[in-house]
Amino acid sequence: MKVEGVIDSLNFSSSDLEVMFRDNDYSIEVVKSVGIFEPNRWVEAFKKPLSRNIIEAKILHTLTGLELPIKRFSTAKDKQTLEFAGLHGYNEKSQLLYELLQSIKSQVKNETITRLDVAIDFKGKIPNRVIKKLCKSRTPFKWINSTYLKTDSEKKKNYHTNILLYPKHKKVDLSYEIERLEFSFGGAYFRGKYTIVELEKLYGKMEKTIKRFTGLEVVIKPL
Repeated sequence: MKVEGVIDSLNFSSSDLEVMFRDNDYSIEVVKSVGIFEPNRWVEAFKKPLSRNIIEAKILHTLTGLELPIKRFSTAKDKQTLEFAGLHGYNEKSQLLYELLQSIKSQVKNETITRLDVAIDFKGKIPNRVIKKLCKSRTPFKWINSTYLKTDSEKKKNYHTNILLYPKHKKVDLSYEIERLEFSFGGAYFRGKYTIVELEKLYGKMEKTIKRFTGLEVVIKPL
């Protein structure tokens, strides 16, 4: 039986990112730059601290009230990365994020994809057979309400493929139970080869990876 996967997060990088957001529909707040450091604002906006490899951090504000992170990493100083996180979150914010992404797609079509998160949601529990298959190649590590599936060699960071499980209904306060299996494909997975316009070329590649780890026949819904 085939199950549906959805793109929950999309990151892309560009050398001229801020140029796209210079009209009156947007404003940009500087959190970390030369002479500026306001780490508490980042935590307030995104519920997590700035990592050490972020050398410049800004917040993109929209008229609809969205706040999106813009980051410049020490490993790619000539690029800024914009993050669309929570595209499938069962709330109004997700719909607003989706609409914003669709409205700028033609402008960012040639920008490089640096991360994609594919979510597979199960009403009730994730099947035991899926968890058993995952545990054949990775070791589970529980942190608060989430379970991370780690390779024996990795530590905190995996720039290729991260896998985690968590109760989605607790994060968004749903009245029914949903458990999420999430595959986070990072920069090492894409190797800088794919742009936004080539997104659909990646679906088959990611579906095969998910099947190898889980045994699931996943069909990713086009974004």
